[in-house]
Amino acid sequence: MMANQESVEDSLGKLYLSQEGDDNSKSTKEDNLESIAQLIKSKECKNIIVMTGAGLSTAAGIPDFRSPDIGLFTKVMQKYQVTSPELVFSIDYFHENPSVFYEMSRGMTETDYKPTIAHYFLKLLADKNLLLRHYTQNVDGLDLAAGLSEDKVVTAHGTMYTAHCTTSECHTKYTLEWLKQQLLKTPDITVPRCDKCQGVIKPDVVLYGEQLPNKFFTMRSADFPNCDLLIIMGTSLKVEPFASLVEHVPEHAPRLLINLEKTGQDHGMFSRSPSQIGGMVKHLLGWNSNRKDIFWKGSCDDGCLKLADLLGWKQELLKLKEDQQKKPSQDTLPNVKL
Repeated sequence: MMANQESVEDSLGKLYLSQEGDDNSKSTKEDNLESIAQLIKSKECKNIIVMTGAGLSTAAGIPDFRSPDIGLFTKVMQKYQVTSPELVFSIDYFHENPSVFYEMSRGMTETDYKPTIAHYFLKLLADKNLLLRHYTQNVDGLDLAAGLSEDKVVTAHGTMYTAHCTTSECHTKYTLEWLKQQLLKTPDITVPRCDKCQGVIKPDVVLYGEQLPNKFFTMRSADFPNCDLLIIMGTSLKVEPFASLVEHVPEHAPRLLINLEKTGQDHGMFSRSPSQIGGMVKHLLGWNSNRKDIFWKGSCDDGCLKLADLLGWKQELLKLKEDQQKKPSQDTLPNVKL
């Protein structure tokens, strides 16, 4: 046990020292991921929490509406003279003109998106009893389609896979498949209507101006004190209260960011000076208390594939994706409760 502990401390010590270098250098990137891989393999890490944003699903073809070069969003905004996508995705605007929301969300209701390597990496973590929870800003349900059980997922911003009638007296529940059928079978229909009362149907996504699901807050309080590794992928960490989750992990838990750019500075990530590095190593011996933040620059898929390779899981990950995507579409739909 002592030898194992020393190897973990040595690995994390190298991780801290590597942070003095250039984040973009190949050696620093690989040293950082190697340190995380060593931590996971040491079996000292048993409660991994993963936080994800839109960057997790862009490889599946789902656009990040904040990107300025998204053609559909630009056209819809010009058509309705809307100044920002955030306005379209507000609850007040949905009540005023729900057809704009459905036009902006057309891809989600008309396209059969598939999970990415990063989604299957989450499933692999769960299969190995390492994933405590997946907290996501995404509403696409691709983590569930990859095989994650619903109890392992906290959808901070809701989901497109269920919907409900907005008439308060009705509130009948519907599925995404029902929504697709309504929109595809009759092209003239721009807003799905309730079969029972003809009220407007709204997907169970959290729009601007709405409260987050209660599950987000209850699970946050239960999960984060037990986290021993936080992996953050594909998010700008700009939208609250999701972004502040990074502050809720214990100080001894490393935080790994896999992203195209460094984020999280507003929440104290990557804010240490090189002079503090020695203190971080001392913390391993119980002398000090400091955060451990690691940045790997690249796509979510590339980062997960590299980490899987370092863990010796690469072939297992690729086979998991291959086997899952051979299944008929109806067998890979998320099993969500109505």
